[in-house]
Amino acid sequence: MAEHRLDRTDRRIIAALQADGRLTIQELSERCGLSPSPCRRRVLMLEEAGVIQGYAALIDQAKLGLPMSVFVSVKLERQREEELDRFASSIAHWPEVMDCYLMTGQRDYLLRVVVRDLEAYQRFLMDKLTRLDGVASIESSFALGQVKRSSALPIVEA
Repeated sequence: MAEHRLDRTDRRIIAALQADGRLTIQELSERCGLSPSPCRRRVLMLEEAGVIQGYAALIDQAKLGLPMSVFVSVKLERQREEELDRFASSIAHWPEVMDCYLMTGQRDYLLRVVVRDLEAYQRFLMDKLTRLDGVASIESSFALGQVKRSSALPIVEA
């Protein structure tokens, strides 16, 4: 899909929705200096263009009983397309994996895994990750604390 050209008003809408995705069209239009009908059209256009991909609640993982974040570096035996696809397909269905990035450098993937405790991480490791064909090595790093978390992308003026 071609890149969607964002003007100043689109950027204001995106910034407002990133700050509060529950804004009504009326509230959003007031914050962005538009009347409700053009504001609604712009939001729909941003959704249809895939700029806005959806809406979600931000949940405190510790209050949900998942206080542990583990960053897992995975190296595959081979970096051929079919091995990369197989790995990506497998982990896509694992709810513990919150983020997964294909990386450059010494490791092929970086995952952020959330679990209840060390025992739950060990089960994830033994029952899922180590059972995947083609995994050469796994390195786990345990987060001691979270310094910053944001789901809002920086909105830069064009």
